Amino acid sequence: MKLLIKQAQLETGYQYEDGFIMGTAIAPFDILIEDGQFKQIETAIEVESDMEVIEANGQLLLPSFHEMHIHIDKTYFSGEWKAPIPITKGILTRIEEEQILLPKQLPFAKERAIRMVEHLIANGHTHIRSHCNVDPQIGTKHIDITVEVLASFKDQITYEIVAFPQHGLIRSAVEPLMREAMEKGATHVGGVDPAIVDRATHQSLDTMIQIAKDYDKHIDIHLHDRDTLGEHEFHVMMDLLQQHDFKNNVTISHAIVLSDLQGEPLEKLTKRLASFNIDVTTTVPIGQNRSTIPIPYLYENGVHVSVGHDSLTDHWSPFGTGDTIQKLNVLIERFKFIDEYRISQSLKYATGGITPLNAEGQQVWPKVGDAANALLVDAVSAAHTIARKCPITTVISKGTVIHQENVELKGAYR
Repeated sequence: MKLLIKQAQLETGYQYEDGFIMGTAIAPFDILIEDGQFKQIETAIEVESDMEVIEANGQLLLPSFHEMHIHIDKTYFSGEWKAPIPITKGILTRIEEEQILLPKQLPFAKERAIRMVEHLIANGHTHIRSHCNVDPQIGTKHIDITVEVLASFKDQITYEIVAFPQHGLIRSAVEPLMREAMEKGATHVGGVDPAIVDRATHQSLDTMIQIAKDYDKHIDIHLHDRDTLGEHEFHVMMDLLQQHDFKNNVTISHAIVLSDLQGEPLEKLTKRLASFNIDVTTTVPIGQNRSTIPIPYLYENGVHVSVGHDSLTDHWSPFGTGDTIQKLNVLIERFKFIDEYRISQSLKYATGGITPLNAEGQQVWPKVGDAANALLVDAVSAAHTIARKCPITTVISKGTVIHQENVELKGAYR
């Protein structure tokens, strides 16, 4: 199928005044998409009978979003309102709660997961990585549900599934279930706080890595532990990755200890993360006792960082939105990014590293041959999109329109 986007604005470079970047230059283009790729990008392309045509009317084309940390298998989303109960024993409060709650939610887990995926698509996501509980109460039933739900969207999005031993890999003795999850379609082996939850740092991490190696899978581990304990867990994991000669992708989700470290310890840990090509995913936590990890510092020093929502609303938190433009808005406010350049470059935290303009201001996206995963936004630049939380009107994935919204176009006046 051919899809022709007429008169969409593309970023072409930065605008300078007195040596400072004062804005982003844009220009209108016609964009032809075929076989899931950008086929032609010209000032004008003639409409042919076999083309589906979208009139962009001057909207901005941006790369679509990647949701890199979400739990679609356990949620209150699309159900009745319910606030989380207070935490009294740290993460163990939630683990004990889940032992009763998740079996009760099982009859409607599939429907809620579908609603979550639909919501994420409407908010511009064309790739989703979902963590999925594997525990003694649920077994691998959530894996079955998550595989089925995400497979039903395979023509619209790409996805990954993390088998997540929320109640502890060692503590809840779920290694056999984790291996079963690998057989059922999980792409990643997960883990969580090996010192606090499992009380067996080395054994827990070693088992996680061994499972991933045995099944040729990737790793995505939740690490919330702080200060010297969290630092120790990071280094033990990297020691074990080296011992196992582990070559697949590794992600640390949350990585809270990075918000505690300063000076030489932070520099040392960051260099080591970069040397292992370990990615970090963050929800950009803010508020009392919720420090934000040093996202710009990490990226500048070779550690790839992505944002994720973790949840929309569940027994852990009521605050999720699934709105990544809003998430980036929180990020730029937290780090006091008020200028066009730094705001626009923050888009990379939501797109798998893709930005229309590179760090030098050269246009690098879209190019002919690139995968056609894109958004039409009522905005005049990536910076404008993030700062003013401009609306998405069209979501394109694999060269196909998968979501559209009717929005009153205001352009630069949002």
